[in-house]
Amino acid sequence: MTRWLSFSRRVLYLAVALCAAAASIGRPASAAEGIPTEVLRVCADASLLPFSNERREGFENRIAQLIADDLKVPLAFTWWPQTIGFVRNTLRTRQCDLVMGTAVGEDLMQNTNPYYRSTYALIYRKDSGITAKTLADPSLQGARIGVVARTPPSAVMLRHGLINMEPYQLDTDTRAHHPAQQAVEDVAAARTDAAIVWGPIAGYFAARQQVPLAVVPLMDEPGASPFQYMISMGLRPDEPDWRHWLNDFIIRRQGDIDRILAEYHVPLLNADGTIRAEVAEPDGYRMADYRSPTPPGLRGAETVGAAEVERLAKAGAVLVDVLPTPPKPAGLAADSRWVPPPHRSLPGAHWLPNVGYGAPSDEQEAYFRTGLEALTAGDRKRPLVVFCQPDCWMSWNAAKRAVALGYQSVKWFPAGTEGWTAAGHELVTVEPEPSPVSPNSISKIAN
Repeated sequence: MTRWLSFSRRVLYLAVALCAAAASIGRPASAAEGIPTEVLRVCADASLLPFSNERREGFENRIAQLIADDLKVPLAFTWWPQTIGFVRNTLRTRQCDLVMGTAVGEDLMQNTNPYYRSTYALIYRKDSGITAKTLADPSLQGARIGVVARTPPSAVMLRHGLINMEPYQLDTDTRAHHPAQQAVEDVAAARTDAAIVWGPIAGYFAARQQVPLAVVPLMDEPGASPFQYMISMGLRPDEPDWRHWLNDFIIRRQGDIDRILAEYHVPLLNADGTIRAEVAEPDGYRMADYRSPTPPGLRGAETVGAAEVERLAKAGAVLVDVLPTPPKPAGLAADSRWVPPPHRSLPGAHWLPNVGYGAPSDEQEAYFRTGLEALTAGDRKRPLVVFCQPDCWMSWNAAKRAVALGYQSVKWFPAGTEGWTAAGHELVTVEPEPSPVSPNSISKIAN
C-alpha cells in the first residue's frame, strides 16, 4: 500500500502532495542532524496547485514559509515535476531538506507526525438534481462520473454499481496535464455529472468555478480501499534531530497550518475519521459566541500570517488590536477598585478595544471609525492589519467593518497574538488608544 501511495502522489493524486527542498546544491547536513541553519531548501513541483507552483501560491509553499520563518532562515525552492524519480533526484541527492506532503507510511522517506488528514471528495453541480452524501445514494445511479484511473474510488464505485465512468489519466507530467483539475472543470461545464477527486484538489478547484459545486467529503467504507489518508512531511532517514524539530513545529503551529489549509478549502478530518466542518463566512457580522472557530477568510480583505504581518509592519502598515478589555471579576464589591492586567500586543500595535462586536454601541462605532482615521491620517489606501487572538470573531468583525468604511488594503491576521509568539516574536505592553470622541468615552466603550 505504501508503494502505491508513493506512486500515485507523483501524479497529483492520492494524499501525497510531495513538495521538497532546494536551491543550494550539495550542501552537507548540518551538525544537528539535518536542521537547516542557512537556508531551508524545498523541492516542489512548479505547476501543481493547490500544493505548489513557481509563484509560491500553493498551501505547501505557504507552510514551508512558516517553517523557514520559524527557523529564521531564507526559503528556497528547486522545481522538479512530480514524476517517477522525484525523491531519488531531489531528497536523496541532498538537493533538498524536506518533502512537504507525503502519506504516512511512505517507505521512500522518513515521516514526521501527520499535520493534516483528508479524504477523497464527491463533486457535483448544486443544480444537477444529485443530492448524494455517499456513493450508495440512488441519485448517482446512471450519472457520468469522472475518476482518475486505478485510484481507490474506481473500485468502490463498481461496488455500488456506478459503471458510467469518465476515466482520467493516472500517469501524467504536471508540466502539461492536470487530470484531477480537469475532472472538476468538466463537472462545472456539465461535460460530466459528477467526479470523485482527492479532497485538497476538489475543494480548491471547486471554489474557483463559475457555477456552484457541492463538495462532499467521503468516509471510508468497511472492506473497501480507504479514502482517507494522513499527510506528513518527508525527510532523509539519517536526520532524527530534524524530524524531532519538525514534530515540535507541527505541535506548536498546528493552528496556523489549519488556517492555511482552510483558506484552500481542504477537507479536514478529525483523528477519529469524522469530517471537520468548515466554518462558512456569514453575510453579516457575527453577533454572539465571539470566541469560536472563524472562517478561513474574509471577502474584501486579505488573510495573512505572522511573516506577512512582520513584513507589512516594516513597510508602514497600521497594526490594529481589537481584543476587548477584560471584564471585572465576578463578586467584586461595587466600590472596589480593580486594575486589569497589562495588555500585551504586537510591537507598534494600536489597541482599539471593544470595537469588534456585531452590533457595537454608537460610542464603540465612533471610537473605531475616528480611531482608524487618526491612525491612517485619513488615507484609505494605507494597509491595516486587524487582529486579536485565535478563534476571535472580534477581529473578523472589525476587519469587515474596516472594509465597509472604505479601507482598500485590509489585512486580517486570524492567528493574532498567539500566532505572533508561536512564530518566535515578542509581545509588548500597550495602552488603549485615546478616544477622539469624548474625554470620558473609554469607560463607555468598555461597557
